[in-house]
Amino acid sequence: MTDQGVRTRVLILAAVLAVAFGGLAGRLAWLMVVKRGELAQLAERQYSRTVVLHAQRGPILDRQGAPLATSTGTESLFAQPRGVGDPVRVAARVAPLIGVPEAEVHAALTSARTFVWLRRRLPPEVAERVRALREPGLGFVGEPLRLYPNRELAAQVLGFEGVEGGLEGVERAWEAELAGTPGKAIVGRDALGREVAAPQVLRAPAPGHGVMLTIDRTIQYVAERELDAAQRRTGAKVAMAVVLEPRTGDVLALAIRPTFNPNTFLDVPSPGRWRNRAVTDPFEPGSTFKVILAAAALEEGVVRPEDRINGEGGSITIARTTIRDWKKYGWLTFAEVLQNSSNVGAIKVGQALGRDRYYRYITAFGFGAPTGVGLAGESRGLLREPRRWSALSLPTMSIGQEISVTALQLVSAFGAVANGGTLMQPRLVRATLDADGRELRRLEPRPVRQVVSPETARTLTRLLVRVVEEGTGRHAAIPGYEVAGKTGTAQKLDQATRRYSHAPGVLSFLGFAPADDPRFVMLVLLDEPSREKWGSEAAAPIFAAIGREILRYLEVPPRDAQPLQIVAGQPAEPRIVPAVRLVSAAPADAGQGRVMPDLAGTTLRQALAALATLDLEVRLAGQGRVAAQAPAPGTPLTPGVVARLTLTPGGAARGAPGVAVGGESRSGEPSGEIPGVAPAGRR
Repeated sequence: MTDQGVRTRVLILAAVLAVAFGGLAGRLAWLMVVKRGELAQLAERQYSRTVVLHAQRGPILDRQGAPLATSTGTESLFAQPRGVGDPVRVAARVAPLIGVPEAEVHAALTSARTFVWLRRRLPPEVAERVRALREPGLGFVGEPLRLYPNRELAAQVLGFEGVEGGLEGVERAWEAELAGTPGKAIVGRDALGREVAAPQVLRAPAPGHGVMLTIDRTIQYVAERELDAAQRRTGAKVAMAVVLEPRTGDVLALAIRPTFNPNTFLDVPSPGRWRNRAVTDPFEPGSTFKVILAAAALEEGVVRPEDRINGEGGSITIARTTIRDWKKYGWLTFAEVLQNSSNVGAIKVGQALGRDRYYRYITAFGFGAPTGVGLAGESRGLLREPRRWSALSLPTMSIGQEISVTALQLVSAFGAVANGGTLMQPRLVRATLDADGRELRRLEPRPVRQVVSPETARTLTRLLVRVVEEGTGRHAAIPGYEVAGKTGTAQKLDQATRRYSHAPGVLSFLGFAPADDPRFVMLVLLDEPSREKWGSEAAAPIFAAIGREILRYLEVPPRDAQPLQIVAGQPAEPRIVPAVRLVSAAPADAGQGRVMPDLAGTTLRQALAALATLDLEVRLAGQGRVAAQAPAPGTPLTPGVVARLTLTPGGAARGAPGVAVGGESRSGEPSGEIPGVAPAGRR
C-alpha cells in the first residue's frame, strides 16, 4: 500500500474519531448542562426522599393565659418499601404496635411507591417499641401533636386540627396565624432503598403564632357544668349558654351541649356535634325579642312605661288569625306587658310603631347580618324586608316569630341595652402572640353603633328588672343583686302542617347583672326539652345558677355589702359582709393549739362568735347560713391565715362539714327553684 493510501486511511480514521468524540462531547454537554437539573432530581429521588416537616402549631389561650390548645413533639412512622426485607414478617411485627390492621400495613410495605406513611404522630412509648425492632426500611420524622388539655371545654369554640390544618372553630378561622411555616428534610437511603442516616433538615419549620381568646376558662366551666345538669333534668335536644361582657363585646363563655372531645373528634355519633350552633343555627327567639320591640317603641316615644294597653281578655285576631296570651289580661301598663310577657300588648305596641320603624331598629340591633365574630359558617339569620311582609308579619314579629336569629346575635343585641344603648361587635380573640408569648397584635373592642339613647336603655333596664322581681323571670333572681332579663318560650313551625306546634320548642332566658352596672349579659337556651314547657321554669334557673357563680368569681360585691370591724364580745349580724377582721379580747397565743371550728349550718352571728377568739381575718360571700368554709374543720390555724365562709339562704345542714363551693349544680336541684322565691308565672 502506498504512502498516499495510508495517509488517506489515517485521515478517515481521524475524522471518524473526531466525529465520535464530538458527538460524545455534545452528549455530555447536553446531559451536564441542559438536562442537569432534571437528572439531579431523578438521582435524588433514587437515593433520598424529601419530607415536609410540619411546624409546631401556636397555642390557644384563654383571657387569663391558661392553655386551651397546645402542641407537643411526636414521631411519625414511615416506610420505604424497597428497603423492607420481608414485608410479611415486618407487617406482623409492626401492626399490633401501631394499632393498624396487619393487611393495611402489608399493603403499604408492598406498594410500588418509594415512600409511605404507616402511622402519623405516634405516642412516645409506641415509637420506642417500633424503633427497638430495628427493621430496615422503617424510619421516623418528628411532627407536632395537637392537644386539648381541658378535653370537652369550649370544644365548639376551639374546633380541632386535622392532618391538613384547622378544620373547625378558632383552629380553622385563625389557621394562617396558628399553622406556622412548614420545613423540609431529606431522608437518605442506599442502593437497596434502605435508610442510611437520620433525616437531614434542609429548612427548619417556623412555629405558629399563639392566639389569646376572650373566653374565661372558669366561666366556661361553670356554664358547661350547669348545662350538663340542665340537659339531664329537662331532656333537651340542645342546651346552650352564651356569656358576653357588654362594655367590650368580649365572649366570656360559649357553651353548647351535646359536645365532643377535640382530642378524639372522630369519635362522635354525628359531625353535627362539631358545629358551633351559637353562630350557625338560627331560631325564632319568641318573647325575648319583645325587648327589641320595647327598645324601639320607647326610643320613638310610641309608648311610655305607665301607658295603659287593653289586653283584650287574652286574645287578638288579625288577618283571620287569632293570637292568644298564656293568661287572660285586661288593662295593663306597658311595664306590665313586659313583666307578664303579654302577646296582645306587644302586638298593639308593634302596630303603633309601624313596620318601617320597627325594621329599622331590628337591623340597627344587628339582626339580618353576621356579627363579624370571625368564625366560619356564621348565619345572618332570616329577616325579610318590609315590602315582603304580609298583613300578619308585623304582629308576629312583635312577639318574636317570623324572624330567625342566632344566639350570638340575640345576646349581642341585649348587650347593647346593658351598655347604655351602644352595640358592640362580639370579640372572641383578644390578641395574637409570638413564640415567646409576647403580644404581636391586639384586637381592640369595636363599637358598631348607638342604637338607642342611654336614657332609653336605662328606662328599659328598670322595666326588665321588674320582669325578674315581679314577673315571669322570678326564677332568674340572684340574691343580693338586681337582675334585668326576659323569658322566652318560642314554638317551632311544624313543616308538615305549616303551623306552629304545641310541643315545647325553644325555651330561653336573656338577662344581665348587676342591672345598674352590668358585668355580663347571658343567653340560656334549651331546644325541645321533653320535661319542661316554659322558659321561666326551664331556662331562668340556669341563668341564676351560672350568674351567681360569675358574680362571685368576678368578686362583684352585693348591693348591700359593707365592710365591718367587729370586736370580740360585740358580734353583729349584718345582711352581708365581704370582709371582717375579728380581734380577740384576749392575747393571741401565736397560733399554738388553734384549729378551725366546724361552722357548717351556723348563722353569720354564730360563725363570727365562734371565730372571735381566734384573731384572724374572715372573708364572706353570700348571705344566710354557712354552706362552705376554708380552712376545713380541724385545720391548725397559723398566724395571718384568712378564713373564707360561703353563705347561702338555705345553708348547709349541721353536721355536713366540708361542702365544696360550686361542686353541685344549682340548676340540677329537683325543684328547679331558687330558695326564697315563689314560683314564677308561666311564659
